[in-house]
Amino acid sequence: MLNNLKAELSRKGLTARDVALFLKKRDATIYDKMNGHYSFSFEEALSIRDRFFPEFTLEYLFKKENQLDRKEVI
Repeated sequence: MLNNLKAELSRKGLTARDVALFLKKRDATIYDKMNGHYSFSFEEALSIRDRFFPEFTLEYLFKKENQLDRKEVI
């Protein structure tokens, strides 16, 4: 699940439907991608970032919930 992307969309008053319209995709396709069933292509991710969130990095916006920060344990 892309919690950062969802949170930032919400903060700007945007929805997955706004993203779907922008990318010319079905709403269900975007919901599936945001919920981790499928991945956004690099081009889609870049387009979303550039259009809606130029202030954020791709790594932040598209970090999956289950991706752990890697820290060495000694």
